[in-house]
Amino acid sequence: MLRACALAASLLAATAQAGTPTDVVHWWTSPGETAAKQALAEAYRAAGGQWRELAVSASEQARAIALERIAAGNPPLAAQFNPTRALVRLARDGRLNAIDDVSAQGSWTEVLPAVLLDAVKVDGHVYAAPVSIHMPVWLWSSKAALAKAGVKAEPRSMDELFAALDRLQAAGLIPLAHGGQPWQDLNLFIALLANQGGRDLYLAVLRDGDTAAVQGEALRQVLLSYKKLRRYVDPASPGRSWADTTALIVSGRAGLQFMGDWAKGEFAQAGQQPGRDYGCAPGLSPRSPYIVSGDVLLFPKDRDGSVRPAQALLARVATAPATQLAFSARKGSVPVRTDLDTRTLDACAQAGAAALRDAGRLVGNTELLLAPLQLTALERAVSDYWNRDIPVQTVQQTLAKILKTGDKP
Repeated sequence: MLRACALAASLLAATAQAGTPTDVVHWWTSPGETAAKQALAEAYRAAGGQWRELAVSASEQARAIALERIAAGNPPLAAQFNPTRALVRLARDGRLNAIDDVSAQGSWTEVLPAVLLDAVKVDGHVYAAPVSIHMPVWLWSSKAALAKAGVKAEPRSMDELFAALDRLQAAGLIPLAHGGQPWQDLNLFIALLANQGGRDLYLAVLRDGDTAAVQGEALRQVLLSYKKLRRYVDPASPGRSWADTTALIVSGRAGLQFMGDWAKGEFAQAGQQPGRDYGCAPGLSPRSPYIVSGDVLLFPKDRDGSVRPAQALLARVATAPATQLAFSARKGSVPVRTDLDTRTLDACAQAGAAALRDAGRLVGNTELLLAPLQLTALERAVSDYWNRDIPVQTVQQTLAKILKTGDKP
């Protein structure tokens, strides 16, 4: 597969040499993502742009192709990315065009959440256009499973969560749908850190690397709750994909799952509707931190600057109100703008949009807060704790070494 990606990159690089870059590299390839991408492409064409694309199914491979072409001097017009430290490096290496003029003309400081705008800024300049927002730790529930277990409402506190899990287990259902892959193990831990620990602890641990917080009692209790969840997963959990895990909720075999809002597509494909067939909540309580992640378009520099007008047009179109509503409706994501009337979106998207307007709830995702090596080490440590008998104090000491502020670039 990597060889095929390299071949695709070389072929597109060769075509890019022939003239001004016009293609967009992305990984919007699932049915819902493809429909959303089409809304963006149609809006760009309607505004006078020429849309060509290279769609790659895996995000890692799409990013690798974009980075290879940028390094080779044959960049695409734009590339789908996530707001991570890799974006910061590209900007500081002089590989990207800033779009400060588009940001200013679009009043981004007024219509985009500050945490999202800061995520696409490097040294005071804007280098990417936000396209969609995803939150990685929504709580999904099967209405049928909860009813069978006698759970009258989705849990809205940690106590209610464990009470619901106990009832689901007593009813012979899978209480917690969880795919035992390292990234999913970390995602579940992040869900507990946000919902039980709260915003202050989340930021103290992940953003600040505060040793006292990492080794303190509050995080100890989060880790103990996290480990306690293991008794509620099924024996087939290890290695299972997130989609197969969400299918347990869709079928009513499992009751609850913490997963990103991309899971909504699985319910939609099954013809299910939020509120009727399943529940969705961006946190256990109205004050739970809303973790901001999502997709952006970055704009590589070309040889002579001739691509800048097309890039500016795409940035304007991608963030325009009509495009945002159309894109979000098809993809199931939350619009990046806080000034939109979201009543045309489904109940889950409306709940996400409401949370996004509450600046006091917003925090950055792990990919934004941590360096890549730190994130890899954190994932390994948390997954080891989930799967092995490791004392909680040992885990806290390991996390303190990984997260200490002095190691962050």
